[in-house]
Amino acid sequence: MREEIINTKNQAIAQITEAKDAGELERLRVGYLGRKGKITEFLKKLKDLHPEERKQIGILVNDTKNTIIKLISSQKNQLKEAARDWFDPTIPGIKQNLGHLHLVTKAVDEIAEVFEKIGFIRVRYPEVEWDWFSFGALNFPEGHPARDEWETFFIDTKPHPKYGSMLLTPHTSSGQVREMLRVKEPPIRMINIAKCYRRQSDVSHYPMFHQFEGLVVDKNINITHLKGTLDYFAKAVFGKSIKTRIRPYNFLFTEPSFEVDFSCTLCKGRGCKLCRGGWLEVGGAGMVHPNVFKACNIDPKKYTGFAFGWGVERILMMKPGLNIPDLRQLYSTELSFLNQF
Repeated sequence: MREEIINTKNQAIAQITEAKDAGELERLRVGYLGRKGKITEFLKKLKDLHPEERKQIGILVNDTKNTIIKLISSQKNQLKEAARDWFDPTIPGIKQNLGHLHLVTKAVDEIAEVFEKIGFIRVRYPEVEWDWFSFGALNFPEGHPARDEWETFFIDTKPHPKYGSMLLTPHTSSGQVREMLRVKEPPIRMINIAKCYRRQSDVSHYPMFHQFEGLVVDKNINITHLKGTLDYFAKAVFGKSIKTRIRPYNFLFTEPSFEVDFSCTLCKGRGCKLCRGGWLEVGGAGMVHPNVFKACNIDPKKYTGFAFGWGVERILMMKPGLNIPDLRQLYSTELSFLNQF
């Protein structure tokens, strides 16, 4: 048995010294020192030996055990040192791929910041709305095409006894109504930026899109205030060289109503394939219709106001250098496109 113990010790020393990693050292530790290891087996056999021999063999087994423990510990430290030798702490780490804000989110933040600088308060109102807030209070007559299910997403649920059918809001103008009802007594200066939903899909339309809606109500508000606000926004977003104009139009919730044009950002107003005349239509605006004031319990003889509503994505498509030919790309999952921004 003495010779077997000595051979086991020599074998353990050789194997532990040649171990290449911590995993191999652990396997050797279990093989020699574990519950079913070779050292444990030697200890179990001691009871069968003569007392004098048991003492001598016991000393040899303990010496072998201690040698294996110390050698495993030493080899572990050497492996750690070897691992540290090749590591250079001055080498730059591998940068992780980080996400970033979506292009539309950046545009929303920029628009909100522009209007907040001139005293507009950003508000938020429901995307799931009632017919009255989206159409009835905004002077849309019964049977108007916009209230048709082929234009608006209606929700299959029980209508409200006062406000009518439930729908996905087709424009942020419903926020005008809710803000006037909330405030009750002007002045009001709000900007509402939210998702809208319509049954449209082509290169310049998407079933879900973003609008920003501005509303100012106070005493003696007139068209010059509206035009000044439009000029300020255009120059803040597109630069001082841009020009704006308003053209008469017909919107049911404003009177008078206007279409708003900005000089083309691509050709600087000279005329190109994009603008066909130097101007790009960006959205609608106008003076709040008296009927809208009445629906919101505001006296149209005492107060006047203006409103405007445009698409966030349309503003993005106008920005020089972005070159977004199809609005639907903004909502794709194509990382090669999205990572550019």
